[in-house]
Amino acid sequence: MHHLFTPVASVPVDPGRARVHEEGWQSWSPSGAYALDATPYRPTNGNWATVCYRPGVTVPAGTFQGEGLLALDPGDGSPVRLWAAVDPTREVPSVRLVVTDGVAHVSADGPVKEWTGTDIQSVLADWALGLGVEAPRPAPTVWCSWYEYFTAVTEDDIHENLRAMDTLDLPIDVVQIDDGYQKALGDWLTLSGRFRSRAGIADAIRARGRRAGIWTAPFLVDPASDLATEHPDWLVRDTAGGFAHAGRNWGHDLRVLDTTHPEAAAYLTEVFRTLRAEGYDYFKVDFLYAGALDGVRHSPADALTAYREGIALIREAIGDDAYLLGCGAPILPSIGLFDAMRVSPDTAPHRLPEAGDYSQPGQDPAEFTGAGRQWQHGRLWVNDPDCLMARPAVETREQWAAHVKATGGLMASSDRLLSLDEWGVSTTRRLLSGAAE
Repeated sequence: MHHLFTPVASVPVDPGRARVHEEGWQSWSPSGAYALDATPYRPTNGNWATVCYRPGVTVPAGTFQGEGLLALDPGDGSPVRLWAAVDPTREVPSVRLVVTDGVAHVSADGPVKEWTGTDIQSVLADWALGLGVEAPRPAPTVWCSWYEYFTAVTEDDIHENLRAMDTLDLPIDVVQIDDGYQKALGDWLTLSGRFRSRAGIADAIRARGRRAGIWTAPFLVDPASDLATEHPDWLVRDTAGGFAHAGRNWGHDLRVLDTTHPEAAAYLTEVFRTLRAEGYDYFKVDFLYAGALDGVRHSPADALTAYREGIALIREAIGDDAYLLGCGAPILPSIGLFDAMRVSPDTAPHRLPEAGDYSQPGQDPAEFTGAGRQWQHGRLWVNDPDCLMARPAVETREQWAAHVKATGGLMASSDRLLSLDEWGVSTTRRLLSGAAE
């Protein structure tokens, strides 16, 4: 699918003052502005290149590259220039920029249109507004199990935090159960041993006047799951006849559900209709990059069409009134499909990401890309900067809380609420109250 790069523009720059904004492929891909002498963030291993960046795309050294969007502030007082995909939900060309002798040479491997503006964030914002996406509805406030319990979450943990929300008087609309309730990726309706009843816990949440939310990774399949064992024909293939590979996580290789296969589509519809019928009306769908991977599918649809149709299937199953949050999602192909979107890599109780890779969990990469994508908020969706963690064990928790607040986006707490000290409780209450106003 990757075409040759053809020249688009040559722009004189002030090498000391110019800045280039690279837009990354998906939620976790580094995105933001760099000085010309900076080295942009790139994958530090092949697995992360698949799971967190645009798969199959490598960028030459000394080259800036945006996926569908690249902006240049020449630094000499002349207008900021933006090169943007012409039809961003269907085709996302890579846009490259190389500087030689004080001139930025821009090229792209597909059609782009040029925009101009006064600064990088505002020209991106103007471009987003020009797409005519319906303004997003206000986001609910959320408590999420992930950053305290990770995959070891139990039903009892949910009950404990439900009680603590009342005790601490926290304005939380949605209690969202994250990864760990299910037996395996793909077997979404089979419980892990740590949960007794999905419908029962949804009832308990709603009985306390809150909404029930749930996490899935709808396009990922664990090779050891019942789904993979019983329905190998539901999985995307590679051109050699093996299974398409969505990278490695949770200690195993990942496969991809082929939502263009009628039976796989019917299964996915059943999963989401069931969850909706059980009382869940807030859905975090994660690792969505998998649905846009190239591969051999049941239908001849290209990967981005298959991805959008897969998300449309989920939306139809949950209904228009349910809230849909995307994560690990290809950014431009997701326009118009979501209420909210994670716009950065995961945060973490620590600042620095593993191996210095800015697609990996850490407060530094989450702040860098979250700030770089602030222009999307309120124009394409509600930005999700990732969860507030305010417990004492979290490094630089004050700085992280300030970042989350400054985004004005989705406000979610992800602590064991009883572990919060006085600062943690008051900060959590303040941020959630600000969002609830």
